[in-house]
Amino acid sequence: MSVEFIDSQIVTEFVNDSKAFEKWASEKFRTLDADGNGVLSRDELQRRSGKLSSAEFELQSPDEISGLYDVLFSKFDADGSGTIDPQEFMALTKEIMLAKARGIGNSPICIILQGDSLLMRAVQLANS
Repeated sequence: MSVEFIDSQIVTEFVNDSKAFEKWASEKFRTLDADGNGVLSRDELQRRSGKLSSAEFELQSPDEISGLYDVLFSKFDADGSGTIDPQEFMALTKEIMLAKARGIGNSPICIILQGDSLLMRAVQLANS
């Protein structure tokens, strides 16, 4: 974990850097694809929820987590297959990150980040 300063510009620039963003998203997708079949199932994601997010995720009730997955799959499973493929995952991740950027705003905030998080990658790219 690391304490970092971040603003919307750092996050947006990372998302818009397609090479860096796609590399991270591909790595994360492979990590989450436990059975290696090239798609993410709801069960796969729910079993690995601790690897997807921070501590806030662990504080949610099972019903709240299930509701979150209902929303994610209804919105991002574009082909209705019941799974999320790499392109759908990329779109999902991009939308979540841009929403975080809007929420952070233009004034830098101080935040504790996990070493392998997408926000940490954004900070690392900005500092390189």
